[in-house]
Amino acid sequence: MKWKTAMMALSLLIGCGRPAQQPSTNQNADSMRPGNPQAPASPNAPVAPVAPAKPAALAPPRVLIEPKGPIDPKSVEAAGQVVQLYGALIEERRFNEAGSLWGDRALAASFATHFKVTTHMEIGDLGETDGAAGSIFTTVPVIFYRTGLRRHADVILRRVNDVPGSTAEQRRWHIAQIEWKDAR
Repeated sequence: MKWKTAMMALSLLIGCGRPAQQPSTNQNADSMRPGNPQAPASPNAPVAPVAPAKPAALAPPRVLIEPKGPIDPKSVEAAGQVVQLYGALIEERRFNEAGSLWGDRALAASFATHFKVTTHMEIGDLGETDGAAGSIFTTVPVIFYRTGLRRHADVILRRVNDVPGSTAEQRRWHIAQIEWKDAR
């Protein structure tokens, strides 16, 4: 919010379309005040122009970087895409397709019962990967929300590492479970 306000103020300063004010030789009451270091030495001496204030440096908004080129299907970015697709599908109430992103369809159907009303999802920062017993895991924090509800959860994704005998289905990122982080 502060960033937007600062940008509006900066654009007003830059784009107001008025010519820059030229320094004046007129004396004003403030410049003549005793003890003012900018006060002229004599009443007839010109006032030194004051340098315009530089705008404060603005912190750039947090922007998620779009990948350049194809995403490696083994990467954490690919896991993030699964979470993003899941959020889009539940928002559109396409639960059957959303369930296909889970490793366990019965667990997916059980979780879908939480979405009797259209629900949206915010996705947090992608986590790091962890390995265990031939599998890779990552956790993506999310917030499910709708009117009157805002719940934090962790989406835990899994993929089988490239182990001999594993299927393509096992080697893709899929939702292993979703854990609620706050009370209902």
